[in-house]
Amino acid sequence: MKEVLAKTEPHDRTPASPNGSGVHAEVGTADMVPARRILGMRVDATSYADAAARIMEWASTGQSRYVCAASVNNVMQAHDAAPFQRLMNDADLVTPDGMPLVWALRVLGARDAPRVRGTNLLEALCDHAAAAGVPVGFYGGTPEALRDLVATIDRRWPDLHVVYAWSPPFRALSDEEADAVLADIVSSQVRLLFIGLPTPKQDIWMARHKGTVPAVMVGVGAAFDFLSGRKKQAPLWMQRGGLEWLFRLLTEPRRLWRRYLSQNPRFCALFAIQLLRHTSSTWIDRWRQDHRHAEEVGK
Repeated sequence: MKEVLAKTEPHDRTPASPNGSGVHAEVGTADMVPARRILGMRVDATSYADAAARIMEWASTGQSRYVCAASVNNVMQAHDAAPFQRLMNDADLVTPDGMPLVWALRVLGARDAPRVRGTNLLEALCDHAAAAGVPVGFYGGTPEALRDLVATIDRRWPDLHVVYAWSPPFRALSDEEADAVLADIVSSQVRLLFIGLPTPKQDIWMARHKGTVPAVMVGVGAAFDFLSGRKKQAPLWMQRGGLEWLFRLLTEPRRLWRRYLSQNPRFCALFAIQLLRHTSSTWIDRWRQDHRHAEEVGK
């Protein structure tokens, strides 16, 4: 395994209708992923099996792609910044990481949409990559967290070929450093690169490196800390009930209070408006169809 751990440093496309419906076509695949726009940001109604199959197909053929595991945080950041919204909508796959997005997909018509959580997607992809012999890498986290993660990965997936691991400093890289990192990633021949950075940093990093990193980049956020055991995961009943945000707020109040207490209420209010417009549009469309049918029958 090629492991490059940074020294510890100071941490400083889818056409959418007005009601949010849409279908996201995947280039090179025969089928399409149902998608919806949530406050203008595309979220794909994929599943673990579907997402893993697509990602492994891309990775096994050396394609440069990026996949975002989206939460309410992504949606609100995209709502507030048009460039970030375009970046999210240009992703090759956007999975519903949080239950609020799953519920939003369902009420917008993707009724069977399941949750595709970043941490669980990472585990599923490690299963597939180990079986298929696809080399993987990890970019993100602190040096200590990354060492713990790699140790956990080696223990749980002894057949997994880990060829790259690097913890970037919590500051902007110089041009020379960025070029060196890119050269290391390319020379490692990694084909499935997991990114463990905060949002929007990880999503911006992946979009910026599409076309230059010959791998599928999968943004999984805090999954490095969860799998390494450095942070506790919410109990399953809280995850399934959409209360994972509350668990994380209680365990990391200083870091997360602003995000959750400002963004979650705004999301609820703005999505309620979108849903009202969606419902109104649906009723108007049905009335027009019924009216035209009545006219045709009356002729």
